[in-house]
Amino acid sequence: MIKKTALSQGIIRCHDCGQLAPIYDEFIACSRCGKQLHARLPQSSQRTLALLLSSYALYIPANVFPIMTYTRFGVGEPHNIIGGIISLIHGDMLPIALLVLVASILVPLMKLLGLSLLLLCVHYRWQVKAQHWTKTYRIIAFVGRWSMLDIFMISILVSVVNLGGVAQVIAGTASTAFAAVVVLTMFAAKSFDPRLIWDVQA
Repeated sequence: MIKKTALSQGIIRCHDCGQLAPIYDEFIACSRCGKQLHARLPQSSQRTLALLLSSYALYIPANVFPIMTYTRFGVGEPHNIIGGIISLIHGDMLPIALLVLVASILVPLMKLLGLSLLLLCVHYRWQVKAQHWTKTYRIIAFVGRWSMLDIFMISILVSVVNLGGVAQVIAGTASTAFAAVVVLTMFAAKSFDPRLIWDVQA
């Protein structure tokens, strides 16, 4: 059984404040927040795809180039994300290594793959359970606000793990690329209109 959407019932929902308005009020300002009303965000899929492709392009250097250098007793070398995780494990910093693994590898990858699947679902009009995919989108959007955790963690490590020359952490060039990936995926999630998922079920 296909559930009716607000649009199919002649109603538009403001994307900013959630105010409902009759369909004939499209392209005028919302009576509550003043934002322009749209049945669906204009060019949502195109903007999301552009941001997503940029994120994929930057995800490669973010994982290939050095993201940090962990030195202990004056000995150390630059590491990419995987090498940094291994180095932290060898340095008896397993909790931080797990944090880097989740924040640097798993979360960004899941966001990229999740947004990609949402775009494919809309583009090819896959007949899927819209409720589940809408929840997936909400999870992606929620996780986005915590995606800078890894950059914050490296910043903290740089200032805290400095034991008078015994141990030291230096941020690498990949930190910039990783931060760009985080920002672009946040914009990609924001530009995607989840109501498109329900449209393909009609």
